[in-house]
Amino acid sequence: MKIQILELIEGAKKAQGLTVVIDVFRAYSLEGYMLQGGADRIYPIGDMEDAFAMKREHPDYILIGERGGARVEGCEFGNSPSQVKEVDFTGRRIIHSTSAGTQGMVNAVHADEILAAALTNARATAEYIRRKDPEIVSIVAMGNAGIRTAKEDVLCAEYIRSILEGTKIDMETRTKALQYDGGDHFFDPLRQNIYPTEDFWLCIRRDIFDFAICAKKDEEGKLITVKYPMA
Repeated sequence: MKIQILELIEGAKKAQGLTVVIDVFRAYSLEGYMLQGGADRIYPIGDMEDAFAMKREHPDYILIGERGGARVEGCEFGNSPSQVKEVDFTGRRIIHSTSAGTQGMVNAVHADEILAAALTNARATAEYIRRKDPEIVSIVAMGNAGIRTAKEDVLCAEYIRSILEGTKIDMETRTKALQYDGGDHFFDPLRQNIYPTEDFWLCIRRDIFDFAICAKKDEEGKLITVKYPMA
């Protein structure tokens, strides 16, 4: 198994084989919480106008949109785990458009298979990869807005690789360090309306979900993410 770590939207475009798209703060942490809360499927949409168009076509779908960290006006929720952690999503379908995570998924055009991951489901993701045993694994750390390195995404990528390779890294120390370098914006009292502190703690909870997040096509050929195993 050849494992490569790539970064940002340009890295997603180069990804091959089984591809893992990582966005710890906050897209795929959020998707984990929504799928754990019973969501049937999530539609990752790159363009916000396309997301609004899908919402008009399916008004019963829940629309989540974020740009520059903030909730896009007209969306039910922003890209915030603390907003959704107590919501019952049983059977609901969700439209999800963000500046980084969903961009990586729609740009991974050469991937054979796509997974979404965060620290919350990193080990389950690695176990899924181990079972599939692909020749090439591309782990894409999506970064900030898909254009700047984010330490939390690189750490998650290295953690998944370490599980696959049977090596050890000091996750406790490096995760705690994110509070001061990488996740410090969650502790800014002037930005709590966009980056609540609770989101930081929810996103750095490691391996709390026992499922991978898999991308596939729905009945109409549209890209969706679902949890695996389904039950």
